[in-house]
Amino acid sequence: MGESTPMTGKMLPPVLPQRAMKNSKGPKQPTPHETAANQDTSPPMKRKAPSKPSTSESADIFEVTAAGASREFRMLSSKFAQVLCERAAADSAQMEELDGLLREAQNFQAYLIGKKNLLKQTLASISDKLQG
Repeated sequence: MGESTPMTGKMLPPVLPQRAMKNSKGPKQPTPHETAANQDTSPPMKRKAPSKPSTSESADIFEVTAAGASREFRMLSSKFAQVLCERAAADSAQMEELDGLLREAQNFQAYLIGKKNLLKQTLASISDKLQG
């Protein structure tokens, strides 16, 4: 390596600057005197006084806002009613379909019970012929 001093085999810890050693407690907290000095040098903030509309202007603004809100409410209500009607129609159609499936299942059950009874009778008659 490009060093001219020979290495003796002992490693020395790096030397820290004294400022870093003193500042190991964290960032410095400003003193109350420094804080007051900083506040004095900052420019004052200007606030705009809120303008108050006249009562007729505020009444007009209220009426316009109320009319808009009413119009929006009517529109949302009609959309909600339409969605409810569509959902009710879909539910009704599904109920009719389920009723049809239930009737079909009951008819099939009755058919299978009839077939089971007929099979029992047939087996009983075969058994009687074989025994007698």
